[in-house]
Amino acid sequence: MPQGVSARSSTRVMSRKRRAIALIAACQVAVLALWFSASAVIPSLAVEFALSSLQKSLLTSSVQAGFVVGTLVSAVLGLADRVDVRRLLAVSALSGAIANVGLLWVPMDSAWPVVLRFLTGAAMAGVYPTGMKMIGTWADRDLGLLIGILVGALTLGSAAPHLFHAFGHLDWRPTILIASLCAGAASLAILGVPLGPRLRGAPRFNPHMALAAVSAPGMRLALGGYLGHMWELYAMWAWLGVFLQASFRLDGRGLPTDAETAARLTTFAAIGIGGMVGCVAGGALADRIGRTYLTMTAMALSGTCAVLAGLAFGASPWLLAMICLVWGVTIVADSAQFSASVTELSHPDYVGTTLTVQTCAGFLLTLASIHLVPVIVDGWGWSPAMAMLAIGPVLGVIAMGRLRRRPEASQLAGGRK
Repeated sequence: MPQGVSARSSTRVMSRKRRAIALIAACQVAVLALWFSASAVIPSLAVEFALSSLQKSLLTSSVQAGFVVGTLVSAVLGLADRVDVRRLLAVSALSGAIANVGLLWVPMDSAWPVVLRFLTGAAMAGVYPTGMKMIGTWADRDLGLLIGILVGALTLGSAAPHLFHAFGHLDWRPTILIASLCAGAASLAILGVPLGPRLRGAPRFNPHMALAAVSAPGMRLALGGYLGHMWELYAMWAWLGVFLQASFRLDGRGLPTDAETAARLTTFAAIGIGGMVGCVAGGALADRIGRTYLTMTAMALSGTCAVLAGLAFGASPWLLAMICLVWGVTIVADSAQFSASVTELSHPDYVGTTLTVQTCAGFLLTLASIHLVPVIVDGWGWSPAMAMLAIGPVLGVIAMGRLRRRPEASQLAGGRK
């Protein structure tokens, strides 16, 4: 093939790759706004419907539970093998949008909101993992960066409802409606995304090998690091807006707007913008400096931020905002690297099983930390509640440090452990 023709062909492939990645990331942002659409409006819901701490927690944790069940069902049925991944993601996005918008018509003090949030989480099981498979079809020695971009899209989408609500004042309904409309639009847009040359069937889930897949010491340590990360991550995402609003009400010196709006904008900046920066930077760095080094550093920093944020509760809002921005960057910088580590450490025949076990264990654990935060707040206040989240990163650093010293660590990031 003439050199000029080869160059033009390579340029076309790169152009298609950039277009595909941009579309996948944009659709992930739009659909994953559903995840925390209810959590973002909890303060408004609490005022209007006098929700208890348990009811507020269930609006978030039911999504996590739905995601776990949806992931297991999808893996057991092998949906990613049997259905075009674009159609699977489109149907899942539309289903999530319908379940989410249903919140506008059910009594908020009934069991229906929890049911609808569970169904929304189940729909997300066909969005995030499917998006990861789609973006992986374009990977060429840049998997860490591409997964980092996808996780960054997840964080930006998860934070988007806080931005929507910042301009909706105390009315929570526009936030729910806008998030649902964004997901509906993404369900159409995703159908036009081109798939890359590395498209292959997803590894199947084997329930008989679920325990055997994580029986190796190195795999258990990687899972331990991931669980430490998850203990902190979703509880922080779920409660940061409520935490900031309570703090800004105590001390709003120098705020350019009211405490509620300032809290929502700060939450969006910390989770969305900070998270996007952290994911992309973490993904780019991990393949160069090593997975265990990156994850240990990120967890050490995020755990420190959790403690500092708790200590700064009620202090200068600008100081607290800066701490939370750093927290938002560091808490997700390692997210993609745990999945990459498990993939690299697992047997090729059981990658699907190990990733399913990892995902389900992590999201089940988030149910505990999400519910524990308001219990500690009611009993002792916000400072110990935030400090409690640092337990996860501490244990995660210990697990990844032990993994770094094991011979299996040479399998990570091409030997850059």
